[in-house]
Amino acid sequence: MTSTAQSETAQDPPRLQSAPNWLYLVREFDYAYRRGSAGGSRAVRSHMKQVRDRIAKALTDNPVMQAPEPSAKPVTAHLERALDNGLDGSMESMVKSIDKVKGEIAWEYGYERMPRYLADKYAFADVMGPKGPIVCANLTLGLVLFAPRTTYPAHSHQGITESYLSLSGHWSENDAGVYAPGSMVLNLPKHTHTITTADREPVLLAYAWCGDSDVLTSPSMKFSRRGNRAK
Repeated sequence: MTSTAQSETAQDPPRLQSAPNWLYLVREFDYAYRRGSAGGSRAVRSHMKQVRDRIAKALTDNPVMQAPEPSAKPVTAHLERALDNGLDGSMESMVKSIDKVKGEIAWEYGYERMPRYLADKYAFADVMGPKGPIVCANLTLGLVLFAPRTTYPAHSHQGITESYLSLSGHWSENDAGVYAPGSMVLNLPKHTHTITTADREPVLLAYAWCGDSDVLTSPSMKFSRRGNRAK
C-alpha cells in the first residue's frame, strides 16, 4: 500500500461495524421491534415493520459514526438508578447495552428556550439519526430520561411517527393508562400527548421516529400551551 493510500485510509470516518457496543445497541432496538407484540394493532404493527426495515438497511449500509462530545444534564444524576431498575425488567438486555455506551452519550434538551421547570427533570439523547451518533437519514432512534414526579407538557410532532418503548420505571401518557417496562406506545403525526412519571422512580424510554430525512434533520415540536418550539 502506498503512503497516499495509507493516508486516505487513516482519514476514513469510523463506521458502525467498528463500534461494537453501539452496534449491539442498534441490534437491541431491532430485536425489540421484531419480537415485541403489536397488541393486535395494525398501526403499531405497521410502524414496527417500518422501524425494522430502516434498521436493516442501516446495518447493511454500515453507516458512519459521528459521535458528539459526551455531555450530561441535571437529570442524568438519575441514570444509574434507572439502569439498575431496568435490570429487573423485561428490557434487561437493552438496558445492559445502554450501560455499555453511557459514557459516550450526549444528553441534550433540544429546546432553544428550555422551560425552567423541566431543566432538572428531562433530557434526551440520540442513538441513530441524521446528526449521529450513528448517521441515518430516515430513522431516528434514541433515549429519553425523566426524573420522578415529572410532567412533560402536551406536545405533538409534525411529519413524524413516534413510538416510545418503556425500559425502566412507570409512566402514563394522556392519563390513559400506566406503562411498565416492555410497553410500546405509538404517537401518530400531530397527535398531542402529555407524559407523567411516577412519584418515586425515574423513567427511561427508548424512542423511534420515522419520517422524511428533511423532517428528521430539523424536527419541529411544540408545547401546546406555551407554543415553544424545539429542533
